[in-house]
Amino acid sequence: MRDQLTDRQAADAVRTRIDWKYTLSLDLTDPGFNFSVLSEFRDRLLANGAERRLFDLLLEQCRKRGWIKVRGKQRTDSTHVLAAIRTIRRLECVGETMRHAWSAAGRSRSRLAPGADGR
Repeated sequence: MRDQLTDRQAADAVRTRIDWKYTLSLDLTDPGFNFSVLSEFRDRLLANGAERRLFDLLLEQCRKRGWIKVRGKQRTDSTHVLAAIRTIRRLECVGETMRHAWSAAGRSRSRLAPGADGR
């Protein structure tokens, strides 16, 4: 997830990158797996409603190891939120510009001499 890889790229990384093999506790000679295994795993996880149980188990293990504390403060990266807001602001600006242009065009048309607007 951190590397933003597709399933195919992640499966290739497991086959070719030492850091991925280490993270997954795989032997250096491990051949890896077919990329379709990842989507099949996600489908099974969601079909059985196990995603919450997996998340809770992960949290429990992190607490046991002291990596997170109960009622502790966690920092998050809000870069994606700020980027989304920036996009919305730009879209609003474009929309307001278009509204103003149409409004100005309408006012100009009404000031034209009769028949000059093509009607």
